[in-house]
Amino acid sequence: MSTSLHLHSGSLRCDIRPDLGGCLAGLWWGELPVLRSTPAEVLTTVRQAGSYPLVPFSNRVAQARLKWAGTSHPLVQNNAAEPHAIHGVGWQRPWQVLEAEAQFALLSYEHKSDAAWPFAFDTSQAFRLRDDEIELTLSITNQSSQAAPVGLGWHPYFIKRAGSHLRFAASGRWDMGADKLPTHRLASEGLDADCAALDVDHCFDGWDGQAVLCDGQLRVRLASNLSRLVVFTHPERDTVAIEPVSHVNNAVNLLGQEGMTADMLGLKVLLPGESMTATMTIRVEAV
Repeated sequence: MSTSLHLHSGSLRCDIRPDLGGCLAGLWWGELPVLRSTPAEVLTTVRQAGSYPLVPFSNRVAQARLKWAGTSHPLVQNNAAEPHAIHGVGWQRPWQVLEAEAQFALLSYEHKSDAAWPFAFDTSQAFRLRDDEIELTLSITNQSSQAAPVGLGWHPYFIKRAGSHLRFAASGRWDMGADKLPTHRLASEGLDADCAALDVDHCFDGWDGQAVLCDGQLRVRLASNLSRLVVFTHPERDTVAIEPVSHVNNAVNLLGQEGMTADMLGLKVLLPGESMTATMTIRVEAV
């Protein structure tokens, strides 16, 4: 039996499925979907959700093999035939509801070391609605006995309507190869482009934490305390994924390569008992 939460404030409402990876099933402004949205009771897979949390890493770990502290850890290939591990483990595990009110919900997930991720951690995710915005907070605490690499983020799929235009500033872009892994970094000022013909699947760094997606009906402002942004869409898709993340794709396995430092890659290393917190706010207004 599924568990569904329904939050609302002013014109904004959302559905949450704790049992499906703690995901946002949908986010609506009145009757207009802001994210790819399915009523919570109808949603059957997190892959069709409006957004889901990325914990304890974002995007891909190459060939589903984590190289850390002199040890190679095989991970689970968790996305069909793709050879990599993708988006962490939180999006594929049920979360527990700690609090649930009309405008607020708090979820948690406790991870024990397993084949999908070898380091134990606790994580929580809070959702808060205020009139025209939803604020999400994602936290993680290293519960293992050793220092562990971590990353946080979200994977929201925004509706790409006629006239959709995306704008954000950045300083760099990590280009992706055919294997969906980053190959090299180029200087980039970000994007200021119509979405209809946009074909992009890159991680941008030096992001200033602000992005605006506007069409003829809604203006959506995305804000985060994270400094990297993965953007994915192409002309055949009716959504644009705009993902605030803490680190570059495959950062843990790029670390140590020539010129690659933890700071450059955005990789956070938590000592036992240490924590990290990320925030994402989506503000919506009618045009």
